[in-house]
Amino acid sequence: MFNRMSQLFLLFLVFFILGCSGAKNTPAAAPSPTRQPDAQTAPSPQAAHYEEPAGSALHVDAGRAMQYTREIVAIGPRWDGGTGQQKVGAYLHSKLKNDQVEEDAFVADTPAGKIPMRNIVAKFPGTKDGIIVVGSHIDTNYPLRKTSFVGANDGACTSALLLAIADELRGKKLEGYSVWLAFFDGEESITKEWTDDDSLYGSRHLASRWQQDGTNRKIKGFLLADMIGDADLDILRDEHSTSWLEDLVYEAARRLGYQSYFFAGTGAMEDDHMPFKNLGVPVADLIDFTYGYNNVYHHTTEDTIDKLSTKSLKISGDVILETIRLLNANADKFGPMTKAAR
Repeated sequence: MFNRMSQLFLLFLVFFILGCSGAKNTPAAAPSPTRQPDAQTAPSPQAAHYEEPAGSALHVDAGRAMQYTREIVAIGPRWDGGTGQQKVGAYLHSKLKNDQVEEDAFVADTPAGKIPMRNIVAKFPGTKDGIIVVGSHIDTNYPLRKTSFVGANDGACTSALLLAIADELRGKKLEGYSVWLAFFDGEESITKEWTDDDSLYGSRHLASRWQQDGTNRKIKGFLLADMIGDADLDILRDEHSTSWLEDLVYEAARRLGYQSYFFAGTGAMEDDHMPFKNLGVPVADLIDFTYGYNNVYHHTTEDTIDKLSTKSLKISGDVILETIRLLNANADKFGPMTKAAR
């Protein structure tokens, strides 16, 4: 009897251990047709010694960022070739009218024909030789153009966040590299099938142009913001991004006490950072690709402003600004340019 009871107890113990182990590995969400990461538990960022940045920390006005988001959403759908696209460009120019702004206009050859697009870049000069780029896309999903899709999280809030960052940089002597804010057009695919040729029109055009004129080799870090106004903020660690720069983002979040919102999972994202990565620029994609349960709000008319939060914009904006400060002190140590960027 004792041997039988011992065997049953051992069998129960094995099943209990296996059950607990399985509970820690929740299956990934069902794939979406575009930009879907293969979610998995993220490794802990590598420990590193970081030089302390000069100058005071900057913080975004998250309330103002949310107001900018409302104003962009009020424009309505902003798909390429539509009137909303023209209106959002005019809106951005109005908010950046006192800044050094460059427009990169081009005509994209798409499955729907030739479509005029433009990137808008606001430049804030620094005291060091080099550039930090922060980017967001301004367009909404083209296949949803006949719906009420306004892309509150997917395009609007991050463009608004860049405007709020511009407010913090404006009129200040930047103790570090120049900061350029890049508002990309044509991030979304024209057809429902996301491909290398049918997506990222604006970032591909600007990355190629900057490669030709030598700008890329001056970029110390490229930070992309996408879908990070989500009230349930959970920014993943992107496997396509530069490891040391992702580590620096996490360090910025840790210093601000926001590390719990970053890198609980990993994924390989196809986004506006890819054309720059492919040319050797250090990149980090800050993206929350768990928008609603099972990502249910992404690319639907449910992507509305009530799903966002001022707190998420505060966290995202402050971490970007702190990452910029850390780049000023550490980029040359951790981020040598690759041969492709040179």
